[in-house]
This record gives sequence, structure tokens and C-alpha cells, in this order.
Amino acid sequence: MGAPRRNRKKYSKPKNMWNLQRITSDRSLINEYGLRNMKELWKVQTEISRIRGNVRGLLSGASSSSHIERDIIGRLSRLGVTQSDATLDSLLDIKENAILERRLQTLVFRKGLANSMKQSRQIIAHGFISINGVRVNRPSYLVKADEEKHIGYYKPIDITKKVKPQEEASAAPAPEAQGVAASEGAEAS
Repeated sequence: MGAPRRNRKKYSKPKNMWNLQRITSDRSLINEYGLRNMKELWKVQTEISRIRGNVRGLLSGASSSSHIERDIIGRLSRLGVTQSDATLDSLLDIKENAILERRLQTLVFRKGLANSMKQSRQIIAHGFISINGVRVNRPSYLVKADEEKHIGYYKPIDITKKVKPQEEASAAPAPEAQGVAASEGAEAS
């Protein structure tokens, strides 16, 4: 059967679930970045909380290890969230936007491979996007800084909006109808 693994929640819910100010700010982030639900945002917030907790532990002197500091800064700089010369104090100022900007869904939209965030999510989920020629179908994939330039289509796709013939006909009146309307107007005068 294989080795069972311990599944753990990757997010924690906010302490005050019904705070209107928190809800409106979270909704604006969800709409801006095309997230599916609050759970995706809570995962990002939990990751930021974990990073801040580790940094606060290092700053307090509980564990004074320079290689842990380099590991944290190195990981965040590889992701493109911070610069490689960042300090621990600057890591305490990381916002949700920094990580949300590194999601594959956001980068596909920013590179112009999709017309909207929702379309970006859809073409990723349907397997049209690749990184280094490898298909990636997770919109929440955190793209490393060196992988960003290798984002492209896995299969060629046309994302232009197609106009149906019926929509064209209803948008402009038919030439025959214009002639009939003009002749009726002349008879009425």
C-alpha cells in the first residue's frame, strides 16, 4: 500500500473571521490576483506568518545561527520575493503581494500569455503552460526568479476573442434593411 504520510493543513484561518475590514481587504486581493477562494489567500498569509516567526526567533537570539539566516534569505531571493542582500529586519516587512506576484497564474497574465487573471488560471489548469518545456498545471506554483524567463506555451493556443457571425449580424443592420428603411422614409415625406 505504500507509506502513509501525515496530511497537515497548509493554512490557518484568521482569528477574527467576521471582521469586515479584513474581509474587504482580502476580497480586493482575491479579485486582483484571480484567486479561487479565501483558502488560497490564507495559505499565503500562513506562509508569511511562518517566515516572520522564524525571523523573529533569529532576531531575538533564541537560535543564533548564521546558516539559518542565509537559508531563509537565500530561499526568498531564489523565489524572487527579496533581494539577495536583504537583511532579517527587511524580511519582517514582506506583504502578501510579494508572494502573490510570484505565482504562476500572475506571471502568465503579466507576460501577456493570457488576457485576464481568470483566463490565466484556466489555461494553466488545462495544461497549456510550461516552464522549461515541462507542463505545469498548478496556478499556485511559486515560480523561481531564474525560471521566470522560461515560461511559455506547452501547446500553441489562440487566446484572441472570436466573434460569432450572429453577433456581427446583430451589431450592424443588413444593407437590404437600410435600403428599405430609407425608401419608407422617402415615401412618408
